[in-house]
Amino acid sequence: MKAFTRLDARAVPLQIANIDTDQIIPKQFLKTVEREGLSKGLFYDFRFDPEGREKPDFVLNRPEYKGAGVLVAGDNFGCGSSREHAPWALLDFGISCVISTSFADIFYNNCFQNGLLPVVLKPEEVTALMDEAKGGNHMISVDLESLTVTSPSGKTFTFQIDPQRRIKMLKGLDAIGETLTAATEINTYEAKRALDQPWLERT
Repeated sequence: MKAFTRLDARAVPLQIANIDTDQIIPKQFLKTVEREGLSKGLFYDFRFDPEGREKPDFVLNRPEYKGAGVLVAGDNFGCGSSREHAPWALLDFGISCVISTSFADIFYNNCFQNGLLPVVLKPEEVTALMDEAKGGNHMISVDLESLTVTSPSGKTFTFQIDPQRRIKMLKGLDAIGETLTAATEINTYEAKRALDQPWLERT
């Protein structure tokens, strides 16, 4: 998993509340366990018409937001089913951080396991970021070390994250990576067990 320390990126405002995981990545794109290639299905029904043509008025299709790395979203983002493909699709599209006033619990947890930073800010702060992102300057900074978000105009907002989750994001550790940090101790235990209980090693 890629470490997250600081992100300076274009922000895209998606002022829609209660976006569920089926809207983030519709069910027809869940036939793979690969993380690459899911960007084509991200917000598919918002981005494309029934014939598969881009909807020019949808914010992610507008040229000024191409290459956005931060999504500023409405309340209760990521509700619905517990599909891990949702953060995968966002990351594959190039979005490394989602800012909202609240997230569904399962989606929020999945974000940390996949290197997508979910940031919770106050409603008035999210509104301020959305308003600025709609203007001519879309660049914002998200700093996980200082726990701050800096708007295009220089306004700074602070956020909170569980300290252990913050450390793992800064180091780029998912559940497997965290386990592997104890590889020496695990190998020592396995070697000792093989000596003390050799019958367990028999096949």
